[in-house]
Amino acid sequence: MTRSARTLLAALAALLLLVAACEEAEEPADDVEEDLEEEVDEDAEEDAAEDADLAVADSDLGEHLVDGDGMTLYVFLEDEPGSGESACVDECADNWPPLMADDPAWDEGVDGDLVDTIEREEGEQVTYDGWPLYGWVSDEEPGDVTGQGVEDVWYVVSPEGEAIEADVEAADEDDEDDEDDGGY
Repeated sequence: MTRSARTLLAALAALLLLVAACEEAEEPADDVEEDLEEEVDEDAEEDAAEDADLAVADSDLGEHLVDGDGMTLYVFLEDEPGSGESACVDECADNWPPLMADDPAWDEGVDGDLVDTIEREEGEQVTYDGWPLYGWVSDEEPGDVTGQGVEDVWYVVSPEGEAIEADVEAADEDDEDDEDDGGY
């Protein structure tokens, strides 16, 4: 066998090995692609929940709206629902920051038909059933409802879009009463 024939034969053998290796690699690559697609789907679901501007939480006051970080949202009874305006500006808005979002997203339990926005100087404020929504600077962590009943005009809002005007202490006492009688 001549030198060029041996070189050609070696090149063909290498090419056959390469083709065989590529064919074997295709199947695991499909599995990897499926795994990546599943991972992307799971990440998208997690991101959707994290990106939600509105969600529902439960407290002593019952189910109420919270922002995407789980912080309680409030309505201001001085606002006129559906007016397209907020009565909370300047110092009020410093203490009761408006929930802002150009294109609000919501989580399960929130009625998307009740979600809208109104125009403010700072951008778009989220509304729910016509009520502009606000946070409260004194709420430090998810679950806090320290703004409930402040000046008898600030209240958490139910998933139905209604101000929950219950007193936090009364709700706590009701829970204690329920515990004393076995929950009945």
